[in-house]
Amino acid sequence: MEAVIWKRPCVLALKSCGPFATCGSRGTFGFRNGGRAPQRTFILRVINSTGSGAVVARPSSARKYKKSEGVDRKLAALRQLFHKPGLQMDAYIIPSQDPHQSEFIAECFMRRAFISGFTGSAGTAVVTKDKASLWTDGRYFLQAENQLGPDWMLMRAGTPGVPTVSEWLTDVLSPGSKVGIDPFLFSSDAAEELKHTLSTKDHKLIYVYDGNLVDEIWKEDRPKPPAAPVRVHDIKYAGLDVSSKISSLRQNLVEAGATSIVISMLDEIAWLLNLRGNDVAHSPVAYAYLIVELDLTTLFIDPSKITPEVTVHLRNSNVTVKPYESLLLEVERLANCGAKLWLDMSCTNVAIVDAFHSACNKYFENLPKRSKQKSIKERNKLLNAKSIDSEMEGPLAIHKASPVAIAKAIKNGAELDGMRQAHLRDAAALAEFWTWLETKVVQDKTTFTEVEVADKLLEFRSKQAGFLDTSFDTISGSGANGAIIHYRAEPDTCDIVDDKKLYLLDSGGQYVDGTTDVTRTVHLGEPSSREMECFTRVLQGHIALDQAIFPENTPGFVLDVLARSSLWKIGLDYRHGTGHGVGASLNVHEGPQGISYRYENMTGLQEGMIVSNEPGYYEDRSFGIRIENLVIVRDMETPNRFGGNSYLGFERLTFVPIQSKLLDLSLMSPAEIEWLNNYHSEVWEKVSPLVQGDVHEWLWKNTRPVPVHSTA
Repeated sequence: MEAVIWKRPCVLALKSCGPFATCGSRGTFGFRNGGRAPQRTFILRVINSTGSGAVVARPSSARKYKKSEGVDRKLAALRQLFHKPGLQMDAYIIPSQDPHQSEFIAECFMRRAFISGFTGSAGTAVVTKDKASLWTDGRYFLQAENQLGPDWMLMRAGTPGVPTVSEWLTDVLSPGSKVGIDPFLFSSDAAEELKHTLSTKDHKLIYVYDGNLVDEIWKEDRPKPPAAPVRVHDIKYAGLDVSSKISSLRQNLVEAGATSIVISMLDEIAWLLNLRGNDVAHSPVAYAYLIVELDLTTLFIDPSKITPEVTVHLRNSNVTVKPYESLLLEVERLANCGAKLWLDMSCTNVAIVDAFHSACNKYFENLPKRSKQKSIKERNKLLNAKSIDSEMEGPLAIHKASPVAIAKAIKNGAELDGMRQAHLRDAAALAEFWTWLETKVVQDKTTFTEVEVADKLLEFRSKQAGFLDTSFDTISGSGANGAIIHYRAEPDTCDIVDDKKLYLLDSGGQYVDGTTDVTRTVHLGEPSSREMECFTRVLQGHIALDQAIFPENTPGFVLDVLARSSLWKIGLDYRHGTGHGVGASLNVHEGPQGISYRYENMTGLQEGMIVSNEPGYYEDRSFGIRIENLVIVRDMETPNRFGGNSYLGFERLTFVPIQSKLLDLSLMSPAEIEWLNNYHSEVWEKVSPLVQGDVHEWLWKNTRPVPVHSTA
């Protein structure tokens, strides 16, 4: 899948909850309509702002909503809600997120898609009293142009001259305006950046706690929250038991001076507890929160999702289960008990942070005057302290990046073995698929729609042992549709796959032992010289990155240039990251590691991480090219170890032929051709024992070496 750009900064400053908190009463996070749709019985809070910054919006998935649903009526209805008693605001921001800052989300959280009609997985909608704008990145410009109605303005994020959400709001709103957000849908960092920028024009950020405004329009048509049961992820695939993982996490807490941590990222919870769910399409996670204390672990989840097997698993791991909606009450309890609470501000929603800070304020307000002065003095000292005294009186918020993210990203031996095995079975399924497609289109002169081809691929994958689901919606793009980077074919509007156009197929599988993600671009007829040159340069970038050797802890952005340099030589580029992290039988996109031209992500690559290698090129309304393999970061034997550093490189996980006839060999060096031949030799060696008959013959033909020309 095309690489996303992870922006998850590490906030390392230690902040006391008192000076940074806002006050206000709150109720519980509950459900209405018989426990099906969320209801929040909270008061409205106005946040005064200082500073500057911008909204950070993470990607998520979305279902298609057609323009015919009446976007104009939705906007009118939303604007009417601006004037609700006690609200009186001038703008409302609708992000892509769910309360866990997930990339892929359940349908009940696809509010941005519902209100705007734009179904791309990344974007932020902003509605004022007389304007409606939508921000998305370069992967979705063409899609947004096609889906947005006439009342919407497309803001091409990252394009020179295009303001950020917060910059735009400061320009179009009158000074002193109020901008509303649902605090469950914004990370604390994102909200802080937003309110700082808004303050430049004396605007105020409002946390709307009494229900999401889009939900009030969606009403009974809003999909119900998912209720699928969770399952145990077998220890033979997980590699470590829950007790060992939690013990390591508690050691992190002790070292940081913390007594507890709130974990809200769904894949972190799934990994830590060796559980998998089915609440989100393609991602084996369940909606839940987790609080780990030094002597207690509590999972907040809908109890109906807990099967007898999971009950035993959690009991054996000393994990207590409480209702999902009781999380905020438990956060308040921690403050009342004087907890030193670790909060990752980049992914913990504002509602959780606000709940703890407000409870901290109440704690200190209720102290005797002398004790209060002492506690405030101690907390102020901590702002510049290098460590925390866990015996200090009173609660404290410790703002640091979640230690679970890195622990999960560095795969253990069992996880790596599972990923290797899953990729081999996936490669066999793809060999069957490509044999079928070439036979039908080239020999039988049959044409299929993009949807039919994707469905056939799913059929082949489904036959493989341990297959559970696709790891994302298959990107099946023929011709011009391949230039839409995150294209999703729909039965009523899709193109055909034939021998006249380039065909881009980006797909992946979720297996019980691993997660796959692979992209190949092929031409089933005769490619043009332009297509061949572009394809060759994309492959050259892929090869350059695949062969990279670099010091341990090198950030991914340092390597990104290797994948683009061949394209840059003729003035071409692509509008997405080059590599994203991948979970082990978990989310197909995981952070914090990645490879991108964005230099904000300083996460160093470490042995055992998995990333994608997927440069591309997209000629608008003509064709798209992407070549993607997954790779494991591994230690490399080098003659020298300058500075005592280890040096790293990549081990390939993906073994699917790269179409040789699309190559202009005159552009390639002998070393690059040798790389291709060696790769195909490895594909043949590993995959041929898993296939037979026509598929075996197809694999043989498509892994034969190409001639290495002389440069003399």
